[in-house]
Amino acid sequence: MQLIHFGPLSAQIRDGDGPPLVLLPGVMADAATWRPVVDHLTRPNPVIVVDRRGRAASAPLGPDYSVRTEIDDLHWVLDGLGEPVDLFGWSYGALIAVSASVERAAPRSLTLYEPVSRPFAPEALDPLRAAIRSGDLDRAVEIVNITVSGFTPEYVAALRADPVWPVLRRLAGPLAEELAAIDNFAPAFDRYREISCPVTLLLGELNEHRPPYGTAFAPFARALPDARVDRLAGQGHLAHAQAPQLLAKHIEDALAAD
Repeated sequence: MQLIHFGPLSAQIRDGDGPPLVLLPGVMADAATWRPVVDHLTRPNPVIVVDRRGRAASAPLGPDYSVRTEIDDLHWVLDGLGEPVDLFGWSYGALIAVSASVERAAPRSLTLYEPVSRPFAPEALDPLRAAIRSGDLDRAVEIVNITVSGFTPEYVAALRADPVWPVLRRLAGPLAEELAAIDNFAPAFDRYREISCPVTLLLGELNEHRPPYGTAFAPFARALPDARVDRLAGQGHLAHAQAPQLLAKHIEDALAAD
C-alpha cells in the first residue's frame, strides 16, 4: 500500500488495473484498520482507502467541522481520481458516501455498510467530550463501546487486554466532534432515489431491527427502495475487524461489472 494525497486528505492505495474501488471508513477506523479487508479483495482493480480528517497524514477536523466538511473532502478525492469509481462507505463513511453521491455524477456502484444518521447516541456526546478534553482516551473508548455500541462492560474489559486497544485509543480523539456532526446533519433522504447507479446496503445479521445500527439502517433502506439488501451472516457492525474475508467477498459481490 502506498501513501497518496487528495487535497486535505491522505489515503492508502493498492495499485491495480481497472476502475478504482474507494473505501471510506467511519469513526474509530482508518486506512490501517481496513487493511485486512483490502488484503482479501481478489479483484485486480486499484483500491484506495481514505484516511478522513483527524487521521494519519490528513488534515485536522478544524474549527468549523461538519458532515459538509466530509462531503467536500470526498469530492476532492473523487475529482482527483478523475474517473468513475466503485464507492464503499462504512457507518459514518456510508453517510458521507451517499450524501456526496446525490451531488455529482453517480459512481459505478455504491455500497453502504450500516450507514448512520441522527439521532445517533446524543447521550454519549457530553461524556465523550469530557473524557477527550481531559486526555482520558481509555474512558472515551469505553463510552463508545458501551453507550454507543451497546457492548457489555465485560466485553470492554476483555477488549482492554487485546492488542487492538491502543489502536482504538489513537482513533478516539476526533470521536466526539464526529458524533456531534452526525447529530447536526439532516440527510437528504428525499433525494436518494436520484442516485442512478446500482446500490447495495450491507446489514450485519446480528443488528437487524436492533439499536443503534439496525434502527439507523432502516431510514436508508426506506429511502433506497430499489437497493439490494445484503446481510452479513453472523456479523454486526465490525465485520472489517472480525470477518474481513467475509466482508471482502460481500464488497466484491456488490461491485459493478467491469
